[in-house]
Amino acid sequence: MRSQQYPAAEHFILHISDTHFVADDTLLHGSVDSDANLTRLFEDFARTQARPEAIVFTGDLADTGREDAYRRLRALVEPAAEAIGARVIWVMGNHDTRTPFRKHLLDSDAGEESVDMVHWVGGLRIIALDSTVPGFHHGEITDEQYAWLAAELETPAPDGTLIALHHPPVPSIIDAVSFVELRDQARFAEAIAGTDVRAVLGGHLHYNTFSEIGGVPVSVASATCYTQDLNIAPGTMRGQDGAQCFNLVHLYGDRVMHTVVPIGEFSTVYEMTAEQLEKLTSLSAEEAAALMSKPVPAADEDQARAPEADPQPVA
Repeated sequence: MRSQQYPAAEHFILHISDTHFVADDTLLHGSVDSDANLTRLFEDFARTQARPEAIVFTGDLADTGREDAYRRLRALVEPAAEAIGARVIWVMGNHDTRTPFRKHLLDSDAGEESVDMVHWVGGLRIIALDSTVPGFHHGEITDEQYAWLAAELETPAPDGTLIALHHPPVPSIIDAVSFVELRDQARFAEAIAGTDVRAVLGGHLHYNTFSEIGGVPVSVASATCYTQDLNIAPGTMRGQDGAQCFNLVHLYGDRVMHTVVPIGEFSTVYEMTAEQLEKLTSLSAEEAAALMSKPVPAADEDQARAPEADPQPVA
């Protein structure tokens, strides 16, 4: 039963970041299987039968810019994207190298030119902005890029604009990351303030976080390779092989919603069948509200916690 307060989303995007593919038969940091993690992501997502319009990868696609890593990544992603009817949008990251990135992902021979592109998904404009500085890990946007971005944003898109870049314009809660963040973020804020930019998508941090800049929400997707452990002592860093995830981006007429989805298999605590959900959706709004408000019997705590023969949805 669809919410009566909101229509269906106008656009649906997958946001994936920091795959860090390495050489064949090599594990990232000696333990992380980047290929297997991304394969698992697409296998799990395929079972949902959801149909996003595009998949946006916000950088650090290959860990050291190796050509074989880009070839293997493309061979994995494109069939998966075709199967769900989604186009693929690649964004440069600081671990990527422009020439092999262009050659193997974009079929381009433009070499070391900045990889800035405009993609249209119906009336939605997605701008891939290259925030990388060759040979360094911090991010910058050049004067030429800002001029190009301003010219592009002069004309509003029918459904607005998303900007996807690797280095997110947000503060980091890990002190060491400040050395490799996007520089001059105030200028970026000025560049998008008052435009039709509805959200900024980023990566780089290896953990999910959300903020805003220039009045525009910013969503940072975590990594599919390894993530940052945030339960650490001040002044330290720890990468962990766990908590990998990706984001769903739903655009409605008046808002953008970002949802974090973990990768992997977890214990089931309750489940509703298609038949049970069909029965629920056949109810009127008043009947459904009454059912969802049904109190749990409190006579026996253990009994209250036991699975019901006809399980009720849990918010």
